[in-house]
Amino acid sequence: MPANPITPAPPVTPEIRPLPREDSSALLDIDQWAFIDEEAERDPTPALDALEWDRTFGAWLTQPERLAGVYAAYSLDLTVPGGSVPCAGLTWVGVHPQDRRRGVLTAMMRHHLRSVVDRGTEPVGALWAAETAIYGRFGYGLASRNLWLTVPRGAELRDVPGTDRLRVRMERVNPDVHADLIRSCYAASLPLRPGNVSRRRAEVTRAVLDDQLATHRGVEGMRVLLVEDLDTGRIRGYALFRRKAHWGDGGGPDGTVTVHESVVLDAAAARVLWGRLSDLDLMAKTVTDQQPPDCELLHLLVDPRGAAPSLTDNLWVRLLDVPAALSARRYAHPVDVTFAVRDPYLPENEGSWRLTGGPDGASCVRTKQDPDLTLDVRELGAAYLGGETLSALAAAGLVEVNRPAALVPAATAFMSPTAPNCRWMF
Repeated sequence: MPANPITPAPPVTPEIRPLPREDSSALLDIDQWAFIDEEAERDPTPALDALEWDRTFGAWLTQPERLAGVYAAYSLDLTVPGGSVPCAGLTWVGVHPQDRRRGVLTAMMRHHLRSVVDRGTEPVGALWAAETAIYGRFGYGLASRNLWLTVPRGAELRDVPGTDRLRVRMERVNPDVHADLIRSCYAASLPLRPGNVSRRRAEVTRAVLDDQLATHRGVEGMRVLLVEDLDTGRIRGYALFRRKAHWGDGGGPDGTVTVHESVVLDAAAARVLWGRLSDLDLMAKTVTDQQPPDCELLHLLVDPRGAAPSLTDNLWVRLLDVPAALSARRYAHPVDVTFAVRDPYLPENEGSWRLTGGPDGASCVRTKQDPDLTLDVRELGAAYLGGETLSALAAAGLVEVNRPAALVPAATAFMSPTAPNCRWMF
């Protein structure tokens, strides 16, 4: 027992109410306390413009009244196997450190889940987790993974046909010049991979292009590399990046290229983009942005081991309306399976559901049949995009198999031919 035990602060019941734009300074203060990112010289206007203020909330305590937590949601479209589904993107979640472990986050999560369900338009929710241990208890499952690569300068890449019909433009980022180009290319990439999410509003793209990193950090202003089709002028790929100069102990150049966002629409664009970024003067390595585990660059590298690949979590997915969510996607093979679902936060999702369908469509209805598989809504969210398999979750003891013959067909049907990945860290 510690010599000076600390008595936990008593639990609280905050009032969750809308946080208007005129209270943005309070939102920014909580965000700084939660994420320790105080930049006095930074103009928060682009980030605040990107928020949907009718979906931005604060958790207020009394005696005295103060703001203890904040959260917001984006209205998104989430790419799923065979289509897309409206999605509530949870963001800006933060609790003041003096009020942690008192139920503030739980109160905000309950409010968010219930308010989205009551809207009736978004059967799925998603988020990026600052800490991976938090959101599983609210029913979010880890549905996709990030691959990070550090590519040595001059790393050998395989040849790809069609690169001779592309050219590269490298420019300083200017939202007035580049926002429409980036937004168009990003939108064109959405159907290519499950896990992608839309950026419906122009203000979001401008916030992504916002470039206010102070020069004292030793990095340059943001640059953009555009891969352009010589015949049509169409942008077929882009990367937002910065360089940081460094000189090694021996006096030679040892700089780093850091990619903040990249999108490619085809293999030739990928070859041109990564070939140029990984061979810039005075740079020793290129650190990629988050990539899907089956990304083009990993296959283009002659020596993928030399890029030091590592995996982390990407998008977390939560089914808010189980039958609507399961009916919204398509399945790799015909499927007929009954799930018994547990969901302590949204009891309307609990019970047995029969999913039938295949590549052309699906239906999910409540049933009295004995369940083939029993699982928490968290695991259903993890498997939803087709990257995490039901068979792997069952092997880990997270899916109870009541009818063994049902597991492999169901797991196969849920799989996606491309690994899910979200390109925008919202």
